[in-house]
Amino acid sequence: MPEKSTIRVHLLISGIVQGVSFRYFTVREAERLGVRGWVRNLPSGEVEAVAEGAPDAVEHFVAWCRHGPLLARVDDVNITHEKPKGETGFSLTR
Repeated sequence: MPEKSTIRVHLLISGIVQGVSFRYFTVREAERLGVRGWVRNLPSGEVEAVAEGAPDAVEHFVAWCRHGPLLARVDDVNITHEKPKGETGFSLTR
């Protein structure tokens, strides 16, 4: 069961975010911050991610997603808050 201080957000990231290793760098940043969840590319060209963890770590992760790695050009990050589910690690999905 997730800790009370855990939050979970669903992100839909649009812009020039595929083809620049956005997923790879997003996972590395999540691991650095201690955030759990997953990230995947969508056929629409957007990147979808779920992040769960301590509120400050998740906030830093969301802030990072707003600009992404070098060469990415993020147009928008649509954020939806969800109930924590107790993710156990961060994974890349297709």
